[in-house]
Amino acid sequence: MRNEPHLQFRNPQSELPIRLSRRAFLASGAAFWATSALPCYAAATWIDHRSYGPFRCHATFPMGDLTPLFQELSALEAELQRTLAVPPAQQLVDVYLLENEREHRELLEQLYPRVPYRRALYVQRAGKGSVYAYRHSELAIDLRHECTHALLHTNLPMVPLWLDEGLAEYFEMPAPERASEHPHFSKLRWNLRFGMVRNINSLEGCRDLTEMGSAEYRFAWAWVHFMLHGPLPAHRALVQFLGDIRHGNPPGQLSERLARAVPNAERQMVQHFKQWRR
Repeated sequence: MRNEPHLQFRNPQSELPIRLSRRAFLASGAAFWATSALPCYAAATWIDHRSYGPFRCHATFPMGDLTPLFQELSALEAELQRTLAVPPAQQLVDVYLLENEREHRELLEQLYPRVPYRRALYVQRAGKGSVYAYRHSELAIDLRHECTHALLHTNLPMVPLWLDEGLAEYFEMPAPERASEHPHFSKLRWNLRFGMVRNINSLEGCRDLTEMGSAEYRFAWAWVHFMLHGPLPAHRALVQFLGDIRHGNPPGQLSERLARAVPNAERQMVQHFKQWRR
């Protein structure tokens, strides 16, 4: 993420950059990660393997009851194509699921011993994306969020940090709830009622995950919602911005494009939410 799409560091054993999403905050260093096989895990065995669209799913437990979720993840690829004009995934994404938090912690400690623990983790290395999570009550939200990152980065060499997170926050909800049911709504409306607004320019200044607090995530989501459900020129500016990134054209700043496409964009964004109805 950031101007490079995810936190980046050098693996001293491979000298290949590794990128991590918001739920993986790196302190320093990393363990060697073999990409040619399933992650080694002494405490359990990968007993179930399934493929859904661009996702190869591996689990330490039978995944039969998760079939509807995996079908939803497969449909997420088509939704990104429809709303953002992002092509189908160019590479497969591995999804590793653990039975419980203990197993999940143990695996991540083996693979990334210096990474502060996160309950869900997206890693991109040498163009290959992997998602790590475990079975719990919000697994579906975690997987939709991290798999959004994965799908974006199979096609885009970079996504600004704030936009990467704003899109993942938007698509982490079930499809029928994305436009009107996100938990961000209630706090955002209180923010706007008291004149608290974060414009895109300020979000573009976030170059590191340490600079992204709850307000930054909330307003990153809000600007994405505005561009997807607000004025058509705003949506067009977003699609063209991502298209230029994909084609290797200098994209500039999205804030500048939006300012040209939508006069008084900040005021319009505020009105968008004040007038929004389910």
